[in-house]
Amino acid sequence: MRFDVVTLFPELFAPFLTAGITRRAYESAQVDVQLTNPRDFASGNYRRVDDRPFGGGPGMVMMAEPLVQSLAHIRSQRTEAAPVVLFSPIGRVLDHRMVSEFSSGTGAILLCGRYEGLDQRFIDAHVDLQISLGDFVLSGGEIAAMALLDGVARLQPGVLSDPESHHQDSFNPALDGLLDCPHYTRPEDWAGVAVPEVLLSGHHLNIQRWRREQSLALTARHRPDLLEKARLAGRLSKQDERFLAAQGGIAIIAG
Repeated sequence: MRFDVVTLFPELFAPFLTAGITRRAYESAQVDVQLTNPRDFASGNYRRVDDRPFGGGPGMVMMAEPLVQSLAHIRSQRTEAAPVVLFSPIGRVLDHRMVSEFSSGTGAILLCGRYEGLDQRFIDAHVDLQISLGDFVLSGGEIAAMALLDGVARLQPGVLSDPESHHQDSFNPALDGLLDCPHYTRPEDWAGVAVPEVLLSGHHLNIQRWRREQSLALTARHRPDLLEKARLAGRLSKQDERFLAAQGGIAIIAG
């Protein structure tokens, strides 16, 4: 799959694409990332890509024409059509389901806005999907683009050392969309705190149940909305519901 990133700061992506375990996806071109700077398609001696907003006010607005030319260049290089994605506060919040959809697709064209944003006429004419990381504002879309690319890369076959690793991630359908359980490693006793005995027992069924209960408890405490979604989808067993009810009446026994 190919992701084309339109950014005024392509240099920000160099360390991201060459460090960490996800670099395997980029080096093998499982996730082919191409960078395009709209300044290369701007006119004039100064290659301007922004101007003052009509109506006054602070900041600058990215101009439509350099972005249109960037899209034309990218599409001439691609062999498959791709949605144009803009990272924006009004967009759908990025979640595991969206990352999974991108990870099995052919890629996208990712627009990284800067300043006060993009000329709305360009957005209306060319943007297919807007995505947000949450209710806060960044200086540009580059960090959001990296977040999406990282999420997609780690789902590719052979990228993680253990192919089962991402199945235990928080929000994964394999965990019924719940939060992951706590994890421990050596030493068995650290700073006077011992590893839970069940994890040292070698009893796989007991360990599996402990991890499930910890996942349920953490989700109930920190993200009850995820727990309710799992319940409504019929993903919680009667045993799950009994455990939750025993923790303080935070669940109703199904059936």
